[in-house]
Amino acid sequence: MPDRPDWTWEYEGYDPAQERLRESLCTLGNGYFATRGAAPECTADSVHYPGTYAAGCYNRLTSDVAGHQVENEDMVNLPNWLPLRFRTDSGTWLSPDTHKLLDHHQRLDLRSGTLERTLRYEDESGRHLAVRQLRLVHMVDPHLALLRTEFTAEGWSGEIEVESALDGTVTNTGVERYRSLASRHLTHVHAGTATDDTVWLRCRTSTSDIRIGLAARTVTGASAETRTAHEGTRAAYLLHIPVTDGRTVTVDKTVALHTTRDPAISDPLHAAVDRVGRAPDFAALLTSHRTAWQQLWRNAELDVPNSAGPILRLHLFHVLQTLSPHTADLDVGVPARGLHGEAYRGHVFWDELFVLPYLNLHFPEVSRALLTYRHRRLGRACSAARDAGHTGAMYPWQSGSNGREETQQLHLNPRSGRWLPDHSHLQHHVGSAIAYNVWQYCEASGDAEFLHTKGAEMLVQIARFWAGIAAYDATLGRYRIRGVVGPDEYHEAYPGADKPGLDDNAYTNVTASWVLARTLDVLRGLPEQRRRDLFERTALDPGELNAWEDVSRKLHVPFHDEVISQFAGYGDLAELDWDGYRERYGDIRRLDRILEAEGDTVNRYQASKQADVLMLGYLFSPAELRSLFRRLGYELDDATWQRTVDHYLRRTSHGSTLSSLVHGWVLARARRADAWTYVHEALAGDIADLQGGTTGEGIHLGAMAGTLDLVQRGLTGLEPRGGALRLDPVPLPELSEYGFAIRYRGHWGVQLRLCSGELRITVPASDRDPIDIALADRTVSVAPGESCTLALPDR
Repeated sequence: MPDRPDWTWEYEGYDPAQERLRESLCTLGNGYFATRGAAPECTADSVHYPGTYAAGCYNRLTSDVAGHQVENEDMVNLPNWLPLRFRTDSGTWLSPDTHKLLDHHQRLDLRSGTLERTLRYEDESGRHLAVRQLRLVHMVDPHLALLRTEFTAEGWSGEIEVESALDGTVTNTGVERYRSLASRHLTHVHAGTATDDTVWLRCRTSTSDIRIGLAARTVTGASAETRTAHEGTRAAYLLHIPVTDGRTVTVDKTVALHTTRDPAISDPLHAAVDRVGRAPDFAALLTSHRTAWQQLWRNAELDVPNSAGPILRLHLFHVLQTLSPHTADLDVGVPARGLHGEAYRGHVFWDELFVLPYLNLHFPEVSRALLTYRHRRLGRACSAARDAGHTGAMYPWQSGSNGREETQQLHLNPRSGRWLPDHSHLQHHVGSAIAYNVWQYCEASGDAEFLHTKGAEMLVQIARFWAGIAAYDATLGRYRIRGVVGPDEYHEAYPGADKPGLDDNAYTNVTASWVLARTLDVLRGLPEQRRRDLFERTALDPGELNAWEDVSRKLHVPFHDEVISQFAGYGDLAELDWDGYRERYGDIRRLDRILEAEGDTVNRYQASKQADVLMLGYLFSPAELRSLFRRLGYELDDATWQRTVDHYLRRTSHGSTLSSLVHGWVLARARRADAWTYVHEALAGDIADLQGGTTGEGIHLGAMAGTLDLVQRGLTGLEPRGGALRLDPVPLPELSEYGFAIRYRGHWGVQLRLCSGELRITVPASDRDPIDIALADRTVSVAPGESCTLALPDR
């Protein structure tokens, strides 16, 4: 575990076993691209993995998997701009794996978005060389990155050789279980020289034909002999620099990256060469970069004074590096593992459900762009529905470049070594997540234009899909949704069934009912002309709306033993010997893999990978959840919900970082004494790598953003709804005092602070209208330039 001052994340010493984890957590990015925190003097091997990823840059390759030809789309590992290796005049290239490392320290500065390395090498002759490096991925100019390296000879004088390179030999091999698959995405790699101090590399992706151009300018203030040494797919610039005992020499490497996905360029290589040639010097770039980060922190102010504070700040740092204001100009979604590695192939899942609610109240323009990514792929989702014999829009569980279903057909169980069918594409609830995010964004931002246009179009087609696949069961007098997979993910089929899918997943059915009801509300509120245009555009007729109303009130929700059933028949499944499996295996988070390796299946048991039914308590406040069930004709009283929470708590293995987040959120209101255990686990998920090596393949962006939203909305009960900020705080003893700022409907920097049983709201001076604040049975209006303190109700 690193040292954790308020604004730095530090690692002391070199530990090969921890290097992949540290590389992920020390990734630097700006929303356009990001680079892992790998050592510049090291190439990719079993210890190091210096990956660079540009948002939305995908490519497809075909692999032979268990006798099947399978096509997969991956976020591409782009040419490595980091390489900067060095040696003294008496030895080989220095690296922590081949030479004696006397000191090694890494310091990630969250406030300024920089990574500093300080280290001391001993060469073959016993001479010492001190090295200090500072790197950044520029937050003002999203195409620039910078690496400064300072060398100091200790106790000797002579010469060092430095090689600054751009490496096009890279492949996608950052995830062990994917390594038997095709991994070489880059082709037509060429290297060259632009000017005396600048080299370039160009290439393209093999199938998506994205052209990539990089240029690196390397300068030193010392008197140096220089030359280029390009080797096929690697551009290299060599410097022979005289060094004197105790005197520091500096080498600055400035890099520009462009692709053909960028707007306003004609050729990515020419753009990169031009940009790096015009780039300011190190001092100017560092100053503007720090200023940009100061502005980001000001717009996402977070003050949590206890031990959770530094972790939350680290989480926010990685959210901002993946989804920065630059993201608003891109056609990209929310990559579940950030721009930090190759896990999940860089795909877009439902994780935006955990990310956008936080962004809505800080960077709504980014939320709008991420939702626009979904709208641009609405046509593809409608085509997918038609191809499957359905109506409306069937969004894919995993999305990438063009919105087709990217979910793998087969997945590898590392325990058994077997490739198994993957049925997670049946998680159609991703459509409800998109609809939920549309509504939450519009409530928080007041963006009626988006709601009435792109938002309404998505809502209509998602509602149409749910109404279309809901089949009426006269025996029950209700509608049923069959053949789906819920958020749990462990259960893909009934025991012994010859086809995948489950019936009446409670989470799926309740959220489908919400989508139908909410869409009807939106349609009723549309301006008449827009309503007419939308009806014509989507061929809606009043008969469909009547059917939606009926389905929204009559979807079936199964129960067993006076608790909500995860799906129809869940209560008939066998009970698992949880204690026995924990005793035999210790960590049983991935219980599905354990059982499959034993020749069994988790489909037989009442066991969940992560929150499923309890996700309803994450999305909806207690009052709204009761209202949803009442609309469906069920009474969900507190006792039933408590029994439901207890039932699934005992039967969940938490095989996802999202699980502890959701359980902590739900328990804060259902069983507060136990909430902190899960909140603490959610905070530690990535920094302690609780999922056993997965963080080294990329951070878990949804879980990181979710912990921020737990503080922002979960514990405050903050709901932007009906033009007001509604609050229902449930402070935990471990998080009873904290503050944050939000951006709400044109008000920038609205301050909220919980302290000593009080909630204080401060609205900055502006020309905007007052903000209505609703707490318990009281509503107050706070004008710009004013503050208000409200007593929290007793609980």
